[in-house]
Amino acid sequence: MYQKVVIAGNLGRDPEMRYMPDGTAVTNFSVATNRRWTDRASGEPRKETTWFRVSVWGRQAEAANQYLSKGRQVLVEGRLETDPQTGGPKLFTRQDGSVGSAYELRAFNFVFLGGREDGGFEADGPSESAAAQEEDEIPF
Repeated sequence: MYQKVVIAGNLGRDPEMRYMPDGTAVTNFSVATNRRWTDRASGEPRKETTWFRVSVWGRQAEAANQYLSKGRQVLVEGRLETDPQTGGPKLFTRQDGSVGSAYELRAFNFVFLGGREDGGFEADGPSESAAAQEEDEIPF
């Protein structure tokens, strides 16, 4: 099976980078995606925001940490990582006691959106060996 998710949205906070014991960089950030529409019955404008927690690995992690910041627009391609216990999004308890969910996305490519004046550019895609590894995961 193969899965690919593409999202475009704004960073909700500055990225956070750390290094794994083997020296691999990993950067985490959150992205808010918005959907707007007009309710047919009432004619009222509606808005829905969905949050994604994104992890980026290797050289791309370093680029994300260096160039992304809260509020920047980004397009991310990756795969969803589900909660092993539920098979769905990760559940958490908010400060007010209500239950929330977070979609986890492991990025394999991303593009900074915006013009050059905003510092926008396309991040290097996965290396050929990483791309071959991704293709090896496809069973057909």
